[in-house]
Amino acid sequence: MTLRKAGLAAATALVLSLTATACGGGGSDSGSGSDKINIGIKFDQPGLGLKTQDGEYTGFDVDVAKYVAKELGYDEKDIVWKQAPSAERENMIANGDVKFIVATYTINDERKKRVDFAGPYLLAHQDLLVRADDNTVRSEEDLNDSKMKLCSVTGSTSAQNVKKDFAPKANLINYGGYSECLTGLENKAVDALTTDDSILAGYAAQKEHQGKFKLAGLSLSDEPYGIGLKKGDTELQKQINDALKKMVEDGSWEKAAKKHFGPADYKYEAAPEITETS
Repeated sequence: MTLRKAGLAAATALVLSLTATACGGGGSDSGSGSDKINIGIKFDQPGLGLKTQDGEYTGFDVDVAKYVAKELGYDEKDIVWKQAPSAERENMIANGDVKFIVATYTINDERKKRVDFAGPYLLAHQDLLVRADDNTVRSEEDLNDSKMKLCSVTGSTSAQNVKKDFAPKANLINYGGYSECLTGLENKAVDALTTDDSILAGYAAQKEHQGKFKLAGLSLSDEPYGIGLKKGDTELQKQINDALKKMVEDGSWEKAAKKHFGPADYKYEAAPEITETS
């Protein structure tokens, strides 16, 4: 009787152990050896990466991420979307919180010290979003004024460019997300929101913002968007680059660009050449 009870207990423990392993494997894994893949995107960038009120995810970056994931062997239902704030992207990749990040992630040498990139998949340019009735900003020189309150996001290249390159005297205000900057612009707490023109176009095109804002039309920098991944993962880098090339060749890239940038009347450039290889 005692032996039988011990046997049943051991069998029960084994079943529970296997069940726990099966339930826990997919949700926390970054994609390798799992039926789920964690991908980082922005949640607050209309036209690029947006989490809607009904819990859906939409935007050009989202479509790129879905296409790449499919080429890696994952269906859309297998994707676990993770919010990737600008200041946290390198940490999320280094810590293995995500397999890769598609989040208006400009390729630059400083970031490449910590992460690798595939791509680029889009070339944007830094610009300013101002109120529709504001005609004070006509050139780059107009920004270099301590009275000008510029808003950007902590950890973004746009914020770094302002102080380092073209407007060191500007009163730069950094927030955690672009939505906060947009609220400040609407409430006249700031005079302009500066970031990539692709992002700004998405905000200006939102129904609730139509007619309120406009792009200044300044091409202040080149911003090649890449897909961030763990440093040294050359195999994944090649797989993602191959997926991006295929996306362009089969017309899916152009279809996604028209879908998401067309309503904003954003004059996007053609898909850039792949530069990030090992």
